[in-house]
Amino acid sequence: MATGDNHDQDLMLDDRPDEDAAAEGARPDDRIDDERLDEENTLKRDYVRSVKDALDAGEDGVVYDLVEPLHPADLADLIELFEPEERARLAAAVSDLMGSEVIAELNDFVREEMMEAMPAGAVAAIAEQLETDDAVQLIEDLDELDQRAILAELDAEDRVAIESALSYPEETAGRLMSRDFVAVPEHLTVGDLIDYLRTRGDLANEFFEVFVVDHKHKPVGTCALSWVLTTPRSIRLTDVMKRDQTLVPVMLDQEEVALMFQKYGLISAAVVDEDGRLVGQMTVDDVVHIIAEEAGEDALLMSGAGDGDINEPIREAYSARVRWLIANLGTALIASLIIAAFGAAIEQLVALAILMPIVASIGGNAGTQTMAVAVRAIAMNQLTEANTLRILWREMRVALLNGVTIAVLVGIATALVFDVPLGIVIAVAMVINVATAGLAGVLVPVIFERLKQDPAVASSVFVTMITDAMGFFAFLGLAVASGLVG
Repeated sequence: MATGDNHDQDLMLDDRPDEDAAAEGARPDDRIDDERLDEENTLKRDYVRSVKDALDAGEDGVVYDLVEPLHPADLADLIELFEPEERARLAAAVSDLMGSEVIAELNDFVREEMMEAMPAGAVAAIAEQLETDDAVQLIEDLDELDQRAILAELDAEDRVAIESALSYPEETAGRLMSRDFVAVPEHLTVGDLIDYLRTRGDLANEFFEVFVVDHKHKPVGTCALSWVLTTPRSIRLTDVMKRDQTLVPVMLDQEEVALMFQKYGLISAAVVDEDGRLVGQMTVDDVVHIIAEEAGEDALLMSGAGDGDINEPIREAYSARVRWLIANLGTALIASLIIAAFGAAIEQLVALAILMPIVASIGGNAGTQTMAVAVRAIAMNQLTEANTLRILWREMRVALLNGVTIAVLVGIATALVFDVPLGIVIAVAMVINVATAGLAGVLVPVIFERLKQDPAVASSVFVTMITDAMGFFAFLGLAVASGLVG
């Protein structure tokens, strides 16, 4: 994988030359007034249209001139805006701009599609420019034959690193960690470390701290670069290093990794194998992507929308969504059976049919609110076995307060429009259903979590079923029990 050469550089007090800055591409703060980007840093419609027109006309030179000034992230956005069959032509027209920075910024589905269309040698050339974790992300979703063809094109060192990463399960620290880090033995002094960093030519591109390891390559401490630069050369690392460190097990799920970084305010952390040996590192930039991915994933899972990506193939999107709609159809039948059991009562008093959707809707919304709070608390390790009963009692009290408030409003409105007895019935049913919603909103996600299932996956289906069924049963049952209908 790409590593940075460490050469001494003269300190420059003057500003960098304009041509050097231009060669690196526009920085984000220089792009606000760019004719290609609007005030929200998204590509303008007219600009995208001009690139498409030039591409359709076969004017590759014009396409290149239009695209060349773009930042790699903006070029990735441009590619994603085109139709699948146009992306390959656009990439071919600007082939020498399609570096590793652009590929790394592409949407997962778009990147996989483009990798499948490229020869193995070309993909391998891109992978060699990337850090190990980015290279793994590049090829992990390809089929096994494509993976083997690409790995065969890599040099031995890169191939071993990627194969090692692919041996770990998806979304674990072992799959996501970077194998480019700096580790030194504990007997060094600060001066020895500085000399090592200056003379070593194959250091990681970026690192924030140096890991100190013992003779078994187990981490015993860390030294932040700021400490190294401000400490006298004669001081031993063992006297200045931070011994108390947070170690990430190689099999730890990425969501737990993100929580560790958030809880302890980490910039980077050592990843250790089952024997406690240092095998990689996780950095905060990796965790930012994990947090964004997990947040979006949980929201989509609760809705049953699958990956929810607009670039996801139609067949995969259909498969992910339809199974939950079918499950929802099954749970809706339960509510229908309850309504059917009270069919005679509804025929006698049409007002029941008018008011039933209100009871079900309020209960469903209350359940969704509580469920969202519970799922988030579980994901953030705030809802555990130690405090489940306390959180359940808290949400029940909130639900009762909400239920009474809504019950009073609905009861008064129903009494004014229909009659007082019906107003009382719907008010009591509302309290019962909202309280049930609060109970189900906590218990259903907790049960899924205890069964080692993702509580965000199917909680909404079951919570909706419970609130609908209880709402109809309470309202219609109370109407019959109170004598409103025979």
